[in-house]
Amino acid sequence: MSYYRSHVLICGGTGCTSSKSREIKKELELQLERLGLEQEVQVVMTGCFGLCEAGPIMIVYPEGTFYSKVQVSDAKRIAEEHLLKGRIIKDLLFKEAIEDGEIKSVNEVEFYAKQTRLALRNCGKINPENIDEYIAHDGYMALAKVLTEMKPEEVISEVKKSGLRGRGGGGFTTGLKWEFTYKSKSDKKYVACNADEGDPGAFMDRSILEGDPHAVLEAMTIAGYAIGADTGYIYVRAEYPIAVKRLSIAIKQAHDYGLLGENIFNTGFDFDIELRLGAGAFVCGEETALIESIEGKRGMPRPRPPFPAVKGVWEKPTLLNNVETYANIPQIILKGGDWFSSIGTERSKGTKVFALGGKINNTGLVEIPMGTTLKEVIYGIGGGIPNGKKFKAAQTGGPSGGCLTEEYLDTEIDFDNLVALGSMMGSGGMIIMDEDNCMVDIARFYLDFTCDESCGKCTPCREGTKRMMGILNKITEGKGELSDLDELEQLADYIKANSLCGLGQTAPNPVLSTMHHFKDEYLAHVIDKRCPAGVCSKLLEYYITEKCIGCGMCAKSCPAACIKPIGEVVNAKTGRRRHVINKVDCIKCGACMATCPTKISAIIKR
Repeated sequence: MSYYRSHVLICGGTGCTSSKSREIKKELELQLERLGLEQEVQVVMTGCFGLCEAGPIMIVYPEGTFYSKVQVSDAKRIAEEHLLKGRIIKDLLFKEAIEDGEIKSVNEVEFYAKQTRLALRNCGKINPENIDEYIAHDGYMALAKVLTEMKPEEVISEVKKSGLRGRGGGGFTTGLKWEFTYKSKSDKKYVACNADEGDPGAFMDRSILEGDPHAVLEAMTIAGYAIGADTGYIYVRAEYPIAVKRLSIAIKQAHDYGLLGENIFNTGFDFDIELRLGAGAFVCGEETALIESIEGKRGMPRPRPPFPAVKGVWEKPTLLNNVETYANIPQIILKGGDWFSSIGTERSKGTKVFALGGKINNTGLVEIPMGTTLKEVIYGIGGGIPNGKKFKAAQTGGPSGGCLTEEYLDTEIDFDNLVALGSMMGSGGMIIMDEDNCMVDIARFYLDFTCDESCGKCTPCREGTKRMMGILNKITEGKGELSDLDELEQLADYIKANSLCGLGQTAPNPVLSTMHHFKDEYLAHVIDKRCPAGVCSKLLEYYITEKCIGCGMCAKSCPAACIKPIGEVVNAKTGRRRHVINKVDCIKCGACMATCPTKISAIIKR
């Protein structure tokens, strides 16, 4: 066995991989070999570290040195200075990893120090393609405990005691779902994992699968034992190639170790898992549409009841949870339901992973105890709003959710509080918006997404969302009328009440939420024909002010050739004139404003 004095962990999640983290690893290994350090320093490709804004990320242990935005060209310096000579390279450190000259370890950085990582516990810590590293972190001990010490009823009781609720959006009590499936009588049952993560900006499940795939396999096997199933399906979208690859490797390794397949731990229990790749349809995140797709049919929802616990895959009882829900199960079994229940709020136990994006300094994945305030997430962990801009709203729940405004910054985040405020937890997307965002345009963006993703099976969703979309387009183009606002609300209520599945039932939420909290912006679009945030191009005008020095940069960049030097003389010596925009021909592309010299800023939009 080899013992290394240093371990270098490099992020191998999708984000950092797209920024050449694999090439960084390869170059660092070449440099270590050149220096004769390959037997002293081990380089490991891990899953996502979470702080995507700082990627590619490299952590050097035992110091916990946190390097951010590492480039391939930095590998030589890191090998020679840090790993050979022991000199930390300060200019490569994450901005918050050095304070008053003192260097902090990665765990002392505020972004991580304020989190409680349960579902993400192994992400960024282990090599997800090495089962031995998962086992070294208590991997498969929960499965061993279940198969050798517990009855199925006891497993379900422990999950119920934990208070774990489904992390896929609905928030249904996980233990009850397991119990319902256990009590269903059938000669065959299935366990399924929903890894069809489709919300814009959400990547929680993807990161768990990329960083800790064995946690999901172990949990599904435990679930199989608890409900009496011998087969599991992981339904994962094909757009997640790294996750698919690592799941495939993990399944093979589990087979090789006797942790999947026949007679696991010599207990007579058989369980196997297969992958099913989805084509990226958002509606397949709905459980019955997902089941249809697993069976090889077009992904369209079924009427409920019967629910999957009674009639699911191949019309057999099926237990269906999402990735994050399963990721908590091994720890609940090992540490007990009471331990998990001690975290969070009275009705929302444990932690929740959020994908923090939009107008926020620290974009990435955060895992917080239920009950953490929105303010703590945005300003404590997220680092606040960039460029000194003012916070405007947080969209939670993706296309199915709603907005939380400044007055709700002290709200404790949990399932019930978000629903009470007209939003929802959803799978965990949290998009932050500042004063430059137009809330009418935000509603239009989310509704456009759901229009495209509607399967078309039911009329309220298929036709109703398109009608709402047409009204929103009309408003953002300056053609709206006050009656349009009333019609939006009437359509929203009808679609919510009559759509077949959750996609249609929640599609109007972003519109209703923004109309409730930002009615003044809708009125400005309809009555004043003005977009207060300056986003809706049809309602904008570009204007050249008296600051113009006549340089002509705007005219050169204008694709419509609608800017001419026909204003007053601004420089008597050169004869230069102030330029003027022909508003009739202007296509409102903003090229003129972008090319106006920064110190001048003579062009404004209004």
